[in-house]
Amino acid sequence: MVHILHDFFCQLQRPFVSIRETDYEPELMAVFRTNLDAGLGFKVKMLSVGLNHQSNGRGQPLSRSWNRLMLQGGIERGDFALMLRSWKRFEETASKDDNPDINRYLGYGDLQATWRLDAHELSFNLRPGFSSRGSAQVDWTFPIHRNLKGYLQFFTGYGETLIDYNHRQSTFGLGVSLVDWL
Repeated sequence: MVHILHDFFCQLQRPFVSIRETDYEPELMAVFRTNLDAGLGFKVKMLSVGLNHQSNGRGQPLSRSWNRLMLQGGIERGDFALMLRSWKRFEETASKDDNPDINRYLGYGDLQATWRLDAHELSFNLRPGFSSRGSAQVDWTFPIHRNLKGYLQFFTGYGETLIDYNHRQSTFGLGVSLVDWL
């Protein structure tokens, strides 16, 4: 029994060589709660402005990062929420810019719609392709036990990871969630 536990813990300590990239996205946001009437029963619940840095923490030649000014607005009605987010990239010098065409692929904003249906939550995120290549993501959380929820995700388009921001891909994810967003 001891050697089985030893082998198990040794397996846990091995590095995750299959992980290709981990992206980081710290931000400083000023969020203003509101309760403005938007018509048709919708309320503007929040407005925000902030600074956002996204990077993959890698060295050259695999380094990817960008800094943005972010503006957001969120409206709600019952169990439905809609978040509109736009951004303006801070330009970098050509010698320091490791992804000069990132706006062509990730654009200048996105739209997220979320519905709560009893204990389930369904969310859609769209990054339109007006000035970019665009993407779409669908998330579904469902109850497992108490606050623990299962999480399914499907993504298709550009920008799933920074290292591959300029490559179209489709991915499927499965996980657990401890936090409700709506």
